[in-house]
Amino acid sequence: MDKFKFPIFPDLKDKTVLITGGGSGIGASFVEAFANQGCRVAFVDIQKKSSEELVHSYASADHTPMFMHCDLSNITALKKTVKQVEKDLGAVRVLINNAANDQRHEPEDVTPEYWEERLKLNLNHYFFASQAVQPEMAKAGGGAIINLGSCSWHMALEFMPAYTTAKAAIEGLTQSLARAYGKHQIRVNCIIPGQIWTPRQMRDILTPEYEQFMNEKQCIPGRILPEDVAQLALFLGSDSGRMCTRRNYYIDAGIGA
Repeated sequence: MDKFKFPIFPDLKDKTVLITGGGSGIGASFVEAFANQGCRVAFVDIQKKSSEELVHSYASADHTPMFMHCDLSNITALKKTVKQVEKDLGAVRVLINNAANDQRHEPEDVTPEYWEERLKLNLNHYFFASQAVQPEMAKAGGGAIINLGSCSWHMALEFMPAYTTAKAAIEGLTQSLARAYGKHQIRVNCIIPGQIWTPRQMRDILTPEYEQFMNEKQCIPGRILPEDVAQLALFLGSDSGRMCTRRNYYIDAGIGA
């Protein structure tokens, strides 16, 4: 990405940003992008090693990102984590609900237990993290909640119905919270990524054949990188996006079904 010059958003400096699933992939790019803007970044993840390495890489930054280990399926632990972030860094002004797990599964193999587990991992914490930050965010004058959706259900992918159901529901959640929280100057939007070239996707899924398949579906051929998604989040989290709410923002190179 060295050939691209990305903007600085002065209003973001020193604001508290909370990112779920920030230890790797797109989440790590959110941590890096907001830290580079001079934000006070806190992120939660269940992956200790990659998260600690990310923190160490920013040891000399104005504000070293704060990693907090948390299993987001445990809502009580999530709420305690939010309280700790507010105590240590101040009211959260930007919340990025990013954490998810897109494990593949066939419809005929899904049990009730697996279904509930997938919703806990991919949906429930989006609502409860938003609910937890809302009071202090409102008192501080407002802010932004950014939810991560997925193009997977728009493409009608058949091999992970629990995941696509959760991602479809996140768009509905975005609509409701935007209306409920707007009176407090809290903007709620949803970013819908296409096929993003994260290290895990490159290792496990993105074969040369799959890359060709995706390029044929995209209007703009080429790899969509985690940094591209992070730049959109910066805009929506900053004053530049102050009147943007209740909307879906696609970053998928114009993919077609």
